[in-house]
Amino acid sequence: MRSRKSRIITSITVWCLVILILLIFDFPIINTIITSLKSNADISTSPPRWIFNPISDHYKNVLYAAGFPFPRFFRNSLYVSLFATLLTLALCFPAAYSIARFGTGGKTLLPFVVSLRLLPPIMFVIPLYILLGKTGLVDTLSGLVLVNTLVNVPLALLVLVSFIQDLPREIEEAAMIDGCSTWNMIFLIVLPLTLPGISAVAMLTFIWSWNEYLFALILTINRATTVTVGASLFVTAWGIKWGDIAAAISLSIIPILIFTVWVQKYLVRGLTLGAIK
Repeated sequence: MRSRKSRIITSITVWCLVILILLIFDFPIINTIITSLKSNADISTSPPRWIFNPISDHYKNVLYAAGFPFPRFFRNSLYVSLFATLLTLALCFPAAYSIARFGTGGKTLLPFVVSLRLLPPIMFVIPLYILLGKTGLVDTLSGLVLVNTLVNVPLALLVLVSFIQDLPREIEEAAMIDGCSTWNMIFLIVLPLTLPGISAVAMLTFIWSWNEYLFALILTINRATTVTVGASLFVTAWGIKWGDIAAAISLSIIPILIFTVWVQKYLVRGLTLGAIK
């Protein structure tokens, strides 16, 4: 009886600690959502008012206000993030396999590519602006896709090379002995086993591309404006519209949550498939 009581107390204590930790780490998101539902008067009160009448005015301003095409900003961010993720995976998976299995580039290629990730992004702004300007890609979604792909390639390559190097070569050798061609072996055996790494790269690339601000600010003017740059338009000469900014941020969180939950399914499936193989 006592042991059962102690287990219940331990379980309750653990759950209380988990909930407390979640509240601490998620407080910025929770506070942003709460702010988006407050009136301007409630937002400006000090100390903060936690009991209030929720309103949807800020969401109406974001979605329907004249001169602020948030749906277009939203579509631009979704387009850039999805295609940057797909292009990064399409480039990095074969490159990672070549480096991991054939030693392409020797011992210097991978460290050199990864070292580019350590440089401050501001160093690339002027060269990229000149390059995109000469090719007519300034203020275009294609230009942003290429830039986000370029920035995410080093980390994606590092993660995928590590995953492929951890795969036992015996599986590939057995497939080749059974008459499997190189391309079939890569796409039917190596690719499923690397699915956890691909899922991790997809999540990191999508989230980074969605949240990217610097390149989107400098390399766009109007047509290719993304959500992050669009939210900053609520900072005006007459003041900061905190409620509208909070509403824009709350809406922009939704795609990241959906994409992460969707990709996580493949992450778990890849781990299980790898164990079975």
